[in-house]
Amino acid sequence: MAIPLWIKLSYSLMVGVIVPVYWQAYGPTNFLWLSDIALLLMLPALWFENRLIASMMAVGVLPLEIIWMLAFFSGGTLGHMADYMFDSQLSPFLRGLSLFHFPMPAAIIYMLLRYGYDARAVFAQMGVMFIVLPLTYALTKPADNVNWVFGFDGVQTTLPPLVYLAFLAAAMIVFAIIPMHFLLKNCFHHMRR
Repeated sequence: MAIPLWIKLSYSLMVGVIVPVYWQAYGPTNFLWLSDIALLLMLPALWFENRLIASMMAVGVLPLEIIWMLAFFSGGTLGHMADYMFDSQLSPFLRGLSLFHFPMPAAIIYMLLRYGYDARAVFAQMGVMFIVLPLTYALTKPADNVNWVFGFDGVQTTLPPLVYLAFLAAAMIVFAIIPMHFLLKNCFHHMRR
């Protein structure tokens, strides 16, 4: 039941192109975006056929990827997550690389279909969130607003920054990670090992 080599190589090639280009264009802190973390972690998930890593990305990032795709297909009218895809100031090549938001979730879903959902992922992904969000807050600029750690629509000023960060983490867990966990657990219950 091994993953075909062409899938592993294609995904590796995609990541091998994206990483140096993004590093040059956006800098290393861009890789703190949850979607970029998922892009990178799906590489060992595919090569080692690790369903825990794939399940973590499914429970923690797949909901955000679905929102990104909806925003993209709406032309930026449904939310702001994909607005940069319509920014003529960015090169078409750079914007084209962001289309990884389609094959990466496809790889996650492929892994779920192939190996099932690992229920341990919910707690592991919560741990990742509790590391990544504070790191993002500490290492990135408010102007970049990576992972919305400074506000959903620009820098928020209503709450003290760390209180907002705690609310953001809680909201991601309550409204994304936990519901997705139960959905995946229910959909893939027959594939448990």
